Amino acid sequence: MNWILEPWSWYISGPLIAFIMFLLLMVGKDFGMSANLRTLCTMCGADKTSDFFKFDWKAQRWNLIVVLGAIIGGFIGSHYLSNETAVAINPEVIENLQSMGFNSAGKTYLPTELYDMSALTDIKSLSILIIGGFLVGFGARYAGGCTSGHAISGLSDLQFPSLITVIGFFAGGLFMIHVLFPLIF
Repeated sequence: MNWILEPWSWYISGPLIAFIMFLLLMVGKDFGMSANLRTLCTMCGADKTSDFFKFDWKAQRWNLIVVLGAIIGGFIGSHYLSNETAVAINPEVIENLQSMGFNSAGKTYLPTELYDMSALTDIKSLSILIIGGFLVGFGARYAGGCTSGHAISGLSDLQFPSLITVIGFFAGGLFMIHVLFPLIF
């Protein structure tokens, strides 16, 4: 039973994701988390203020089950199927992060310096969260989807624009972590 508490290897989770994507492709469905935000906004009446939200959201109700499953699965996974509360990262990375002021590195799942409720009272942390959230939202909208939509659904459907977008996501992530992150912290 201890194997349940260990992270699943790529050779288990990867084929499971591929199988789900195969099923979605066979029934003509696309997967993407950012599309769910559009569906939720439309359900709440955003279609009355913007043409972007004018679409048949009822056809996307099935995708909202994915959001519910992610929330429930994340809760079950973190509270009942995990024996560790920290991410196993390289000791050199922990030392590097701690030198930047992230004293929780290697001890918690997320850095409490950014994601603890006390971060909402720190202007630097709050600014980073707001600007980062805006950039992620803008990027997902500008790219026509989020990382999960392009990297999982778009690539499995052999869409060339998704390949270009995923390359951009990775290049942007590398630029952020190697150039901008050290400048900010």
